[in-house]
Amino acid sequence: MSQAGSTIRAATGALALVVLAGAALLAQGAGTGTNNLPNPYQSIENAFKLPDNRTWGSTSAVEIGKDGKSIWVAERCGVNSCVADAATGQMSPLDPILHYAADGTLIKSFGAGLLVGPHGIFVDRDGNVWVTDYQDNAPRPGGRGRVGAAPLPGATVGHLVYKFSPDGKVLMTLGRKGGGVDPDYFYQPNDVLVNKRGEIYVVCGHGQGKSEILKFSKDGKLIKRWGKTGKGAGEFDQPHALAMDSKERLFVGDRNNNRILIYDQNDNLVSEWTQFSRPSGIYIDKHDVIYVADSESESVTRNHDGWKRGIRIGSAKDGSVKYFIPDPVEKAPTTSAAEGVAADEKGTIYGAEVGPRRLMKYVLKK
Repeated sequence: MSQAGSTIRAATGALALVVLAGAALLAQGAGTGTNNLPNPYQSIENAFKLPDNRTWGSTSAVEIGKDGKSIWVAERCGVNSCVADAATGQMSPLDPILHYAADGTLIKSFGAGLLVGPHGIFVDRDGNVWVTDYQDNAPRPGGRGRVGAAPLPGATVGHLVYKFSPDGKVLMTLGRKGGGVDPDYFYQPNDVLVNKRGEIYVVCGHGQGKSEILKFSKDGKLIKRWGKTGKGAGEFDQPHALAMDSKERLFVGDRNNNRILIYDQNDNLVSEWTQFSRPSGIYIDKHDVIYVADSESESVTRNHDGWKRGIRIGSAKDGSVKYFIPDPVEKAPTTSAAEGVAADEKGTIYGAEVGPRRLMKYVLKK
C-alpha cells in the first residue's frame, strides 16, 4: 500500500458520524455538509483508448480485476444502447465488455451481440465477470425511447445477468431473454454482486417495473426475493448499486430515495445512510473504504436540491465521509459525472459516466 493510500484509509476512520447499534434501523442525516470536504485527487481524462477508432458510449459499469490493478468496464457501443437498428432490434457488432491494464492498455474485449445496455459489473473471487443488462432489443419502429413498465414482445436479448469467464466464455445466465416479471425475472436488473459463499444478489427496477432484490444460490437457483417500490423500510425506488463490506454487510444504493440501505448477513435491514447523497454507484475496497458516486442531485429532471454531485469517499465501518470529488458541471439538465465507481489497490479511482460518455481516472495529488 502506498503512503498516500495509507493516509487516506486512516483518515476515513477519523470522522465518525454514526456507530451502528445491533440490528436497530438508524436514519443518518449528515446534511449537505458533505458538499464541502477536501478533494485530494487529480482528474485524468482519456486514460483509456477504445480499439479500432471507436468512441466511448455511455457507461455505468466499472470494476477492478482480481489482480487489484486491472480495470473492467462495459460501455454501450458508442451510444447509449448496443441495438444498431431500433426498428428491427438488430444488434451492434461491437464488443461492449473491455478489460484494461492499469496503464490503459486494452487486454481483451468480448460480448458482442449479447448485451443491449450493460449496467452493473462485478468480478468474483475466481476472476469471473458478472454483468447486468437493463435494456432489451424489442423492435421499436418509432425509435429506442424509454422502456415501459413490462417486457415488450419481440425481444431476443436483454434483461439478463451474465457470468463470463475472464476470457469471455458465458458460464451462466440468469433471467428470461427480453425480460420477465414475477414469478419470472428480471426486468431492468441494475447491479449484481457475489458474496464469499458464492451467493448472488441482483437489484432490479430502473424507474419502471418492480424495485426489488433477488438472491440466488451459487448454481443459480432462486433463494428469495424481497422489496417493492416505495420509500419505507425494506422498500426501494430505483435500487441502482450493490457493494459488500468486510463483514459481508450488503450495501444497496437506493437512488431515488437518496439513501444507502445496509443489510446484515441474514438479509435483515440494519441501517440507513443519507450522508453519501444520491447513490448511483457504490464500491467498497478490502480496507472498508467506501466510494459513492452521485450523478443526479440538483439536475433539472431529478431531485435532492442542495446536494452537489460527485464522488464521496469515506468509511464503510462508521459511515464517516472524508473526501469529495465534485462534478465539474453543476445543475446539469440530466445525469452527469460518474454513475459507476471503483478503486484499485493503490486507491486510484475510476468513474464510469453515462452522460459525458467516458471513463475517468482520479489519482492522489502529489
